[in-house]
Amino acid sequence: MNYQAVENRYSDMIYRRSGKSGINLPAISLGLWHNFGGVDTFENFRKIIWEAFDAGITHFDLANNYGPPPGSAEENFGRILKMDFQSHRDEMIISTKAGWDMWPGPYGDLGSRKYLIASLDQSLKRMQLEYVDIFYSHRPDYETPLEETMGALATSVNSGKALYTGISSYEADRTKQAADLLKSYNTPCLIHQPKYSMFERWVEDGLMDVLGDNGIGCIAFSPLAQGLLTNKYLNGIPEGSRAAKASGFLQAKEVTAERIEKVKKLNEIAKTRNQSLAQMAIAWLLKDERVTSVLVGASSTAQLADNLASLENLKFQADELKMIEEILAMA
Repeated sequence: MNYQAVENRYSDMIYRRSGKSGINLPAISLGLWHNFGGVDTFENFRKIIWEAFDAGITHFDLANNYGPPPGSAEENFGRILKMDFQSHRDEMIISTKAGWDMWPGPYGDLGSRKYLIASLDQSLKRMQLEYVDIFYSHRPDYETPLEETMGALATSVNSGKALYTGISSYEADRTKQAADLLKSYNTPCLIHQPKYSMFERWVEDGLMDVLGDNGIGCIAFSPLAQGLLTNKYLNGIPEGSRAAKASGFLQAKEVTAERIEKVKKLNEIAKTRNQSLAQMAIAWLLKDERVTSVLVGASSTAQLADNLASLENLKFQADELKMIEEILAMA
């Protein structure tokens, strides 16, 4: 089946400027962390990418180790780019990252210059690209000088292998230090990618202020708290869900009775807004103008469409926000 992009693909999407840069990102971006690896069904995630692009999603977020197996998400995305999107490359923002364990030995992890530059070369080969739009340091490395890590990001831009730099999961003070270094290298930080949701709010303790003050964008990952902020867990842990599996990023111990009670109360507010809980959770993040984009995953085109529908109601009344805060503060 051949793909033909729809002509009105930019008509319904909301675009936000990333900090003080020249880049606008879609309010919802597509992450390829899950569901796009070698263990998944190619034609299924190919259609998800078609649907995303047709809906105005221009930003596709990857990392060297996405899969499983590690690297397979980039390989699959590269195949889809070659098959379907060669004529649309300049309409897309493609990002990748390095910072987590990728290959054996001392040079396949963390933030050394050796690892970051070698990883980017590998990512470009897997995706069959000449450059990525954003190259991230995926996590802070406290054993490597920050000057070395940020210098490697600057080299990626100066070599033409990336257009912009980004960082992920850096706390406020280290973000400020990283931003200052990147400015001194004439490759200012475009964006920060933190874990942020109603249940994960560490970014509000200084990081968002640093981003705002330094003109750096913010793209929130795990906005639905690995599925907790959906209707999936309203009645406990269903069979086959992430929390029901022995391994995974959402453990059964995190799905507590207290959290389920909060989820139920939040769901009632979402109903009054004519939204699903997932849609309200995404809209709640976008209420802050410093949040450039929210990064969602999708296992089906239906799930992607449901997330996109959150853009139909982004406004919150003061009493809604007050009730949400009261629920989240419950012991």
